[in-house]
Amino acid sequence: MRIGELARRTGVSERSLRYYEEQGLLAPTRSASGYRQFTDEHVTTVRGIRSLLAAGLSTAIIGELLPCMVDTGAGLAPGCPELVPELERERDRITAAIDELVTARALLEQVIANTPAAV
Repeated sequence: MRIGELARRTGVSERSLRYYEEQGLLAPTRSASGYRQFTDEHVTTVRGIRSLLAAGLSTAIIGELLPCMVDTGAGLAPGCPELVPELERERDRITAAIDELVTARALLEQVIANTPAAV
């Protein structure tokens, strides 16, 4: 299938698919005329990429993890046990970012609460 069909089947823009290819996350073959050729396996790969992006991972991290991720039918899971520490580090990074945002929100709420009443 060509890139337009892959975009239609995955709900991902052609531009994003080209970006995934640039990042080494997708490796289509090329037809004699130079068109990208994708398979059903690429549909699964794109869905995995989207899941990992939604989980807060960068494309660089996804590039490292993707070859060992497996689709269990209930979602993605590490197929290689050595991935678990990397996933835990990413989870901890996201948790720290959430904590910082919660603190920032509390400070902003305090600023708003300190607003003097209109005269």
